[in-house]
Amino acid sequence: MLQRDPSNPILTRSAIPPATGLIDPSSVFNPGAIHFQGRDHLMLRVQARSRATSLVMASSSNGIHFEVANTTVHFEGLEREARVLHHIYDPRLTEIDGEVFITFAADMEDACRLGMARSKDLVSFEFMGFSEAPSRNGVLFPEKVDGRYLRLERPNAGVVAGGVATGDAVILAESDDLVAWSQVGAPVFSGRWRYWDELIGSGPPPVKTRAGWLHIYHGVATHFASSNIYQAGAVLLDLKDPSQVLTRTWDNILEPRELYELTGQVPNVVFPSGWIVRDVDAEGFALESSEVLVYYGAADTCVGLARTTIGELLHSCSEGT
Repeated sequence: MLQRDPSNPILTRSAIPPATGLIDPSSVFNPGAIHFQGRDHLMLRVQARSRATSLVMASSSNGIHFEVANTTVHFEGLEREARVLHHIYDPRLTEIDGEVFITFAADMEDACRLGMARSKDLVSFEFMGFSEAPSRNGVLFPEKVDGRYLRLERPNAGVVAGGVATGDAVILAESDDLVAWSQVGAPVFSGRWRYWDELIGSGPPPVKTRAGWLHIYHGVATHFASSNIYQAGAVLLDLKDPSQVLTRTWDNILEPRELYELTGQVPNVVFPSGWIVRDVDAEGFALESSEVLVYYGAADTCVGLARTTIGELLHSCSEGT
């Protein structure tokens, strides 16, 4: 289903230039991805040995070999936020009308919240604001639906062993201004207890196909004693009403198998966070024949790349329940 690139892992901590100020970082993982202004771009999550987290841009002409920027990402205006921010991480990138919008997670004193930023060139970035409800894994749809912005997100509604807030349901939220968001109806889909996706969260932003909104998500199997296993699956949502699931993969489509996925800061993790779809038609629908590059964090340590097509992903959904 998803074929790993022979050059995996495509980015490791050694790729981060010392000029960023991140000297000998511990890891680079969970990148947002986008094809923008003729090049492929990643926004990397880089973790220092202090455990402080920074975001760093990287660009490529082929989606495999990336040149990493010499500076860290700065969200202009974020310095005016009164609350203490410990970490900003796991960005997702979506283009709307020629502008890139970034959704990211922010660890504060009391909760993790979703932040929004925007950029016209992926060099300078403007902070837009935070949502108030504790949530993670926010992904923005690439166009308005019925005149409103939409995003999928995962409320942190539960606590697992160790006191970490998490969740087992993905919701649809709507907004007029990309800052204030409200939930639309019931959860879109939830975790399946005793199977590979007990806890879930959105991966890359949805892609529009003739069959529906195609979306990759991560699932966590928690029933293996103390060893959680992060895997990936796909779901197809209705084009006119994305709160409705048309079909969903039963099996995972990517699971930890390689050494760089099994061993690292967090073992047994493949975490899809960005993708690039090569071919769309004149109306913006992804072609079934289109190549898809899926970028994922491996063991919270490095970046992996897996390839598939829109048609293969749609087929995987059609075999699900």
